[in-house]
Amino acid sequence: MHNQPDQTRRLLLTLPLLAASSKLFAVSPSAAPAKEHHPVKPDRTLLLKNADMIATMDHERREIRHGSILIKGNVITAVGKAEELPQQADEVIDLKGHIAIPGLINTHHHMYQSLTRVIPPAQDGELFKWISNLYPIWQKMTPEMIRVSTMMSMAELILSGCTTTSDHLYLYPGGCKLDDSIDAAARMGMRFHASRGSMSLGQSRGGLPPDSLVEDEAAILTDTQRVIERYHDARRGSMLRIVVAPCSPFSVTQDLMRESASLARSYKVSLHTHLAENDNDVRYSQEKFNRTPAQYVEELGWVGHDVWHAHCVKLDDYGINLFARTGTGIAHCPCSNMRLASGIAPVRTMLNAGVNVGLGVDGSASNDTADMIAEVRQAMLLQRVGFGPDAMTARQALELATLNGAKVLNRDDVGAIAPGMMADIVAFDLNRPGLAGAGHDPLAALVFCNPGTVAYSVINGRVVVEKGQMTVMDLDKTVAQHNALAATLYP
Repeated sequence: MHNQPDQTRRLLLTLPLLAASSKLFAVSPSAAPAKEHHPVKPDRTLLLKNADMIATMDHERREIRHGSILIKGNVITAVGKAEELPQQADEVIDLKGHIAIPGLINTHHHMYQSLTRVIPPAQDGELFKWISNLYPIWQKMTPEMIRVSTMMSMAELILSGCTTTSDHLYLYPGGCKLDDSIDAAARMGMRFHASRGSMSLGQSRGGLPPDSLVEDEAAILTDTQRVIERYHDARRGSMLRIVVAPCSPFSVTQDLMRESASLARSYKVSLHTHLAENDNDVRYSQEKFNRTPAQYVEELGWVGHDVWHAHCVKLDDYGINLFARTGTGIAHCPCSNMRLASGIAPVRTMLNAGVNVGLGVDGSASNDTADMIAEVRQAMLLQRVGFGPDAMTARQALELATLNGAKVLNRDDVGAIAPGMMADIVAFDLNRPGLAGAGHDPLAALVFCNPGTVAYSVINGRVVVEKGQMTVMDLDKTVAQHNALAATLYP
């Protein structure tokens, strides 16, 4: 699957035509997204009542004591004091002793990596050493592994309060396709932004991945166009959107970056990649392109409200101002950055400058977990380590994972509990040991303390976790499948 020079020339000649012709397609409800299993009926009502607190994240940032939420179909219709809302519905869940918050939004992940957690040779290296040790293992991925690892990762996310997630799948050995993860997401009922990632620059041409893991660039763009046309749903409340996502400056060519941006914009879908993750990443950009990471993406057209970059730990002042001016988003991944010793992203500085920053758990081989509420805590603590005890409050950290995450993904229908928003809501039990003694400020307690897993999760109006138990899957069976597959990759 190696790129040949003549193939690249043909690619550059044909892609302007491809991009122009793609404008004739209407990416809309006529697309055929993977069918969601057991969708809710549009007239069915669900009442979440008597919550000790509802943290709405609405325009007024209301925190409602003794509140209720009324849902019809998949949309929130009313939020307020319990005594002011109806007392009955088709289904009623009593949230006395619980706090309800908007479902958390994960803006960066590599779900297949849950199969390769804590691999010994990769436990103690920085980014380039870490990933170089894992590439040979990932070459053995199969479609079944992609499906099962996606389900496992989504279960972990859901149980930690996440309801909307992106995933960056950038390698496709052994017949793997983005369709494999899309099918798994439909089974789980999770709101999904599936990124068609790619690598085209192998070691023989100065890249980091082995030549056996890279794809032909024309094939990458053809398949990216295929999945957009087949799956992308741009409607409000969409459960599935496609993102165009070449992997990183050290694994794709500048030609692929430019043409990917052209293709994405012809279909009005978002763009995503890794950027400025650590010092070696910055050094590679300067040596190979004679550009800083920010200058590199600016030159290639990879800035704008439709673009978000993962990490940006080493983004310079020019890059921060560029991102603020252009509306370019960032996925901050504090646990991964600490695990790989990449550094402390200057999130407080970014926010003060006007950059929109969301949160991501990153891959489970560099975190090594997908605990979204724990990521909120680490984001707050890491900013304090780097920039002082008042660098980030608990509520500001939670905002990164809700409203900011929605904006990063170009959504205005999730991230808050308010009438007209999609019914993505999670509730934590305030009577857990990790929250004992924190009743005076239960919202801050979710971030400062250890709330454990969610008691309830509602995604798109459907109850996917009830009394702490997954309702959409046999979790024990999936864990067993996942462990068996992981053992074949690294016995």
